Amino acid sequence: MSNEKTIKSALISVFSKDGLEPIVKKLNEQGVTIYSTGGTEKFINDLGINVVPVEDVTSYPSILGGRVKTLHPKVFGGILNRQNHDGDVAELAEYNIPQIDVVIVDLYPFEKTVASGASNQDIIEKIDIGGISLIRAAAKNYADVICVSSVDDYAEFLELISVNNGAISEEDRKRFATKAFNVSSHYDSAIFNYFNANNDDTVLKISETKGKVLRYGENPHQKGFFYGNFDDLFTKLHGKELSYNNLLDVDAAVNLMLEFKNDAPTFAILKHNNACGLAQRDTLHQAYVDALAGDPVSAFGGVLISNSEIDVATAEEIHKLFCEVVIAPSFSAEALEILKGKKNRILLQIHDVEMPNTNVRSCLNGILVQDRNNITDKAEDLNTVTNIAPTDAQIEDLLFASKICKHTKSNTIVLAKNKQLCASGTGQTSRVDALEQAIHKAGSFNFDLNGAVMASDAFFPFPDCVEIADKAGIKAVIQPGGSIKDQLSIDYCNDNEIAMVMTGTRHFKH
Repeated sequence: MSNEKTIKSALISVFSKDGLEPIVKKLNEQGVTIYSTGGTEKFINDLGINVVPVEDVTSYPSILGGRVKTLHPKVFGGILNRQNHDGDVAELAEYNIPQIDVVIVDLYPFEKTVASGASNQDIIEKIDIGGISLIRAAAKNYADVICVSSVDDYAEFLELISVNNGAISEEDRKRFATKAFNVSSHYDSAIFNYFNANNDDTVLKISETKGKVLRYGENPHQKGFFYGNFDDLFTKLHGKELSYNNLLDVDAAVNLMLEFKNDAPTFAILKHNNACGLAQRDTLHQAYVDALAGDPVSAFGGVLISNSEIDVATAEEIHKLFCEVVIAPSFSAEALEILKGKKNRILLQIHDVEMPNTNVRSCLNGILVQDRNNITDKAEDLNTVTNIAPTDAQIEDLLFASKICKHTKSNTIVLAKNKQLCASGTGQTSRVDALEQAIHKAGSFNFDLNGAVMASDAFFPFPDCVEIADKAGIKAVIQPGGSIKDQLSIDYCNDNEIAMVMTGTRHFKH
């Protein structure tokens, strides 16, 4: 290892003491002089280990209720001096500044304090000043100093000094500096986003500190990465590593099933981010069977999701199908063993958590950000615009279809009957194409569309869609409305005894 430096002095000032004790003991064992402040100084003293108070170095006490402890030239001079620079070495001697070889800092928990719902004043007090400054200084001077910037790195640092008897290579010092600048940049982003919660400044700062390399992206010749804390959302119970495409499908599945949270047993099967089967029934087993009937061909290799615990009967049916991922809030013990029968099948237990309130995607040479589509069409939102009103059963089917439509690629048409997805037209360049695709698909899987309902993600610019739907047996339609030619579609429905409701809310999904 190149350019090793042996630690002779350490400055320790941390919020979290978890895991610190063995580090302090090892440094003491190696004859390292330890400097510290406040609660950390007391912690070290209580271990029976000698510690030099920073106040003894600076000749200043901790002031302003602890807001100022380490901000002093004798501290930062000890960190920032260049050990191979004659002028720096001379100034350290002239001003009686101690050399500092390692800085160990764990910042005030700003994000946790915000998440706890604390008061603004409590949050402001958790903006670390001295700690963040120490981190930046030590990381900048990685040529001579190693910076341990988080409790997450305590164990690795302890191993380094234990194996090498306190000698640290330049490669390791630089690696820890990289970690440190990750900590500092993430911390500052979190603070800015708190202050800019209302987006008064149209500035985007995204910082994800959890990341993993995927096998590849959408295709094997593309690199792929996932940044985020997957474990916050799921417990992975079984199976191979999730791929880029798996993750996109899982995202689509979770967002769709949130529409049916706390409803009767509901099961969905997705392929390429769109539902190819979805049904709601009295039992989950029947919901799965009827979801699969929606398109048993596309279901092959799909992502499956349930809004309730997967039981043995359902697991036995699922096990007959080759599928990539199965997601549920829970699995019975027997069901889990059955589904583990395929070694690569990914089984995910989803936690009860909120999804982000914003959608982010790359666009051109920048980024598009929008609010999450939080509107779900409800019975009270429906405006009946035809002479004939939908029945209660039709209203349930219309709302069921609308939920699916909202989560299907535009242009889309969804056909449903008795809370079962009959077919959908997905991602078509015209609404007529989407409808004809849906009708053809429903017919190919032997669905009787007489009495079915139709949902559209956007308005009908012409009456052609309702005319085609009528000839297929559709008897009720839900759409946002808003076309200058809405009346033409309404007139056709009135002439042919079709109920139509408008919601006033478009649900494009691109």
